[in-house]
Amino acid sequence: MNGAIAVVGIGADGWDGLPESSRRALRTAEVLIGAPRQLDLLPGDHCPGERIPWPSPLRPAVPGLLAAHRGRAIAVLASGDPSFYGIGRTLAETVGADRLRIHPHPSSVSYACARLGWPLEAVETVSLVARPLAALSAALHPGRRVLVLGEGPETPARVAALLRDTGWSGTRVRVLEQLGGPAERLLDATAADWPYERTDALHVLALDCVRDPDTPRLGAAPGLPDEAYEHDGQLTKRYVRAATLAALAPAPGELLWDIGGGSGSIGIEWMRTHRSCRAVAVEKAAERAARIERNADTLGVPGLRVVTGPAPAALAGLETPDAVFIGGGLTAPGLLDACWDALPAGGRLVANTVTLESEALLADRYRRHGGELIRLAVAAAVPVGGFTGWRQAMPVTQWSVTKGSEEG
Repeated sequence: MNGAIAVVGIGADGWDGLPESSRRALRTAEVLIGAPRQLDLLPGDHCPGERIPWPSPLRPAVPGLLAAHRGRAIAVLASGDPSFYGIGRTLAETVGADRLRIHPHPSSVSYACARLGWPLEAVETVSLVARPLAALSAALHPGRRVLVLGEGPETPARVAALLRDTGWSGTRVRVLEQLGGPAERLLDATAADWPYERTDALHVLALDCVRDPDTPRLGAAPGLPDEAYEHDGQLTKRYVRAATLAALAPAPGELLWDIGGGSGSIGIEWMRTHRSCRAVAVEKAAERAARIERNADTLGVPGLRVVTGPAPAALAGLETPDAVFIGGGLTAPGLLDACWDALPAGGRLVANTVTLESEALLADRYRRHGGELIRLAVAAAVPVGGFTGWRQAMPVTQWSVTKGSEEG
């Protein structure tokens, strides 16, 4: 492949663990780029090319560094499989996948599963490299096995503290260091009694998830218990929330605008349906916006973006959504029009209200654009003297619609 960049995965076993095709790419390279630790694994007599360590921060430096050595045979070193949370993605986005010749090595996750006897396809992997620790929370379910890619020697202690703080202190935590190398080591304890403040920087954590008896159970489907949220009463209640998420129909990779975020429940549960789902919560009250961020952290979706300001003004400049939910502020001048105009063909809009004034707006839009107009009524059993009766919650009117191509 003319002008190709070799991307060579290497493990803790260094040169001895490389197949001949990877060795050949490194021997013939005029420029060797990688982390200092990776470059030190290459024998100088076999790999005479110029050695260049990655600068920090890495990603912004990639285009300029590759351009500076254009025309020379370049080999880039990567830990394990370059296409698994590795430099392979960054390089493909920078120069195009057709310019890469990737030589994969077993990933740390493959090594970990081999050591533990875990089936790789049944394990969830969470990377905490340049990602918030709170991202781990969404993967915690009783009996699940989770592999965590750590960022540094303090990561295992931080993970153990998170597990203790969030009601998973009985979880077995194993740290597998220097997998595949001569210094390979296993550390094993529960989160409750984790004794290690630091470990080797090159490690994978393996979690056998155990929920503490008094920790609330949070399922994977929309409709989490209302008690899972910190709120001031501005919360789309559980059963209406479940029906709303069903109407919004999240799919992997899609972006939601959650307008009038309140406690953030719709955006949070949209993101919990798939790790690639994204959401922007728009909330005019600063105190509520801060509460949304706390709820997002607690429930494992710290990537939820919160925009503080009134809609529709706060919508300016936001990325085009795949779906919009309006949970408050329907009567704000221009809000419905702004949301409708922002949607592409095929985009979905769902709006909920409990007031007659907003209901009239939704009825008008239903006549103009079609879709579905429904009323959701929920009643809960409550004590009535020595008996039991029904207490009716305020009914919610919901309009849901998919924008047609002719309605651009």
